[in-house]
Amino acid sequence: MLDDVQNLLQLQKADQEVARLNAEVAALPKRVAAIEQKLAGTKARVEAAREAIAADDAARRKYDQQIQDARAKISKYRDQSLAVKNNEQYKALMSEIEHAEKEIAGCEEKTLEMMVGTEPKNEALKAVEAELAAETAAVAKEKQAAEATSAKDATLLASEQAKRSKLRAKVSEEWLTRYERVMKFRGSGLAAIRDGQCTACRVRLRPQVFAEVKTHQHMMACDSCQRIIYYDPANDTPLEQLKAAAAAKQKKRSKAQSDRTWVYRILPDTEEEIFVALFSDSSNTRRRVYDAATGRKMGSTERREGDFKTACPDDLNVGIRLHVAFAEELLESWGNELPTSYMMDLRSDLAAAQGK
Repeated sequence: MLDDVQNLLQLQKADQEVARLNAEVAALPKRVAAIEQKLAGTKARVEAAREAIAADDAARRKYDQQIQDARAKISKYRDQSLAVKNNEQYKALMSEIEHAEKEIAGCEEKTLEMMVGTEPKNEALKAVEAELAAETAAVAKEKQAAEATSAKDATLLASEQAKRSKLRAKVSEEWLTRYERVMKFRGSGLAAIRDGQCTACRVRLRPQVFAEVKTHQHMMACDSCQRIIYYDPANDTPLEQLKAAAAAKQKKRSKAQSDRTWVYRILPDTEEEIFVALFSDSSNTRRRVYDAATGRKMGSTERREGDFKTACPDDLNVGIRLHVAFAEELLESWGNELPTSYMMDLRSDLAAAQGK
């Protein structure tokens, strides 16, 4: 494997570790803030419970004062009743005494009601205070853990940054620039080649490109995702396993229908690999061509007279006929590019047909 590739693989690992550490460091304050927010809610509940009890105490003191004032009035009116000289004055004093006694009874009844209601409030306060104590301890523990993690991450981050700087110095400027550009947009700058396809974007390499990558003579990039690609034979799936998987997949898939077929072929002039989709009815055949590497449609849909056997003999005679049978309506809905999952089906069929 090329030295630049080996250094870039180590650099990518360091970059991903730096990104992970930075994300972890950024997440810690948010996690503590979330716990503290919950703590603030519990504190508010404690304060509300205490305020409710304090309000009851204030009201009870108010009623106690009203009772004392009413009793003082009764005492005064009884003293005055001893000095009255006519019946009207006596009746007026007795009426005031009766009114004060009713006021005392009303205040005592309200005080009793409040005493009954205060007990569950006190119990609720004790419960929420216990919850607050537990949450306060949890927050303290979480903060302590966050500080320990932050210190550990800071040490690791410094180490990875130093390692990253050394590795960058070992890579050529051209490929370092490409790596960083792709890394920025795709999250990774390199991808291994496995079974002839890029493991990152799942697009199969053209045969000549695959052969060139395997020689390890110079740096190369994937035509589809632009990641720097490298080949390690140990990554490839054993041949027997590939054959078994292709056979199992073929059993599950229905046979190609008589009104449609797909063909793989290589254009003689340009050596381009293409997939051709043919759809026939009673009068004509619709022919669509897709780039076998990217799945992008090439040109517009052709219409030819007759069924696909008579309208497109070159495709059928020169190309490899596949077993997939995607409906024409699906292709219309996909527009100008085949979905990755369907490209993988086409490539699996092709690999099976080629005996790979």
